Amino acid sequence: MKFVKLLIVLGLIIFSTSAFSQSSQVLKYIYSISGEKTIAGQHNKEPNAMPAMWTEYIKETTGKYPGLWSGDFLFQQVNIDNRWTMIHEAERQWKRGAIINLMWHGCPPDEGEPCGWDPGLLNAQLDDDQWKEITTDGTPLNLEWKRRMDDIAVYLQYLKEKGVEVLFRPFHEMNQGKFWWGGRPGPDGTAKLYRITHDYLTHEKGLSNLIWVWDMQDMSWDFNDYNPGHEYWDIFGFDVYDNGYDISWYNYILPIVGEKPMAIGECSKLPSSDMLDAQSRWVFFMPWAELVKRSNTPEEIRTLYDDQRIITLDEMPGW
Repeated sequence: MKFVKLLIVLGLIIFSTSAFSQSSQVLKYIYSISGEKTIAGQHNKEPNAMPAMWTEYIKETTGKYPGLWSGDFLFQQVNIDNRWTMIHEAERQWKRGAIINLMWHGCPPDEGEPCGWDPGLLNAQLDDDQWKEITTDGTPLNLEWKRRMDDIAVYLQYLKEKGVEVLFRPFHEMNQGKFWWGGRPGPDGTAKLYRITHDYLTHEKGLSNLIWVWDMQDMSWDFNDYNPGHEYWDIFGFDVYDNGYDISWYNYILPIVGEKPMAIGECSKLPSSDMLDAQSRWVFFMPWAELVKRSNTPEEIRTLYDDQRIITLDEMPGW
């Protein structure tokens, strides 16, 4: 078994996206638990003025903190104004030993910030000409997207200077066509915008502390049509909302990710202990903010957190 685990960790070097990936404390730890343990995670969103609200709910409910804390840059003015509050919470959680996950609900590039949810993030898609423009270097929409990335890079650079590694998931649910960035399959679709974003933040901004997450939802069977390329992502995230934890999805994903880590990037209903035993490659689960309370009873949450497979903050190795 130890030899097998060594081969998996060596796979990190073989399939890494950068020199950082080879030395990442977080990725090495995630590889080491893959197939044996699952980290408990928790997303926190509105308000950014209280960026650990749902993490604290888990502590109140179970007596334990999640091993992964997640925050969000968000898109409403009040939450944009509190982005530094969220970032400082990320730094604090890192110092406590948590894995840090950050999402970016970026507003449509043809609109200003702040923006709405629907229409806005949802149902405000770019037309085909605008899509070609944003993915063509030097055009007005492309330059506007780079300006947006410049804004976000300030916060990510701060975390880099503080030694904080970040699981970064800028375009979640890439096959979800309601999002302005999603639902465009093929090499020139959503995957191209992901690659542009990856390359700009990595090479132009020098953000070597990012662990890139490629994320899809349980709503279509065309994942490879959205794959930005193996070298562009470190972890695969699977958002479970529509079809539960059917084993067919797990088996479908396995050959796509190979030896790379795979995680339940979002969920409302928590996985069960029996499911995680049967689908052992999920390295973490992350319920969506208030949905953890809305979709799960306190007893269900406590039962999962008490499972020996689940890694909570007190069991994390520290950074």
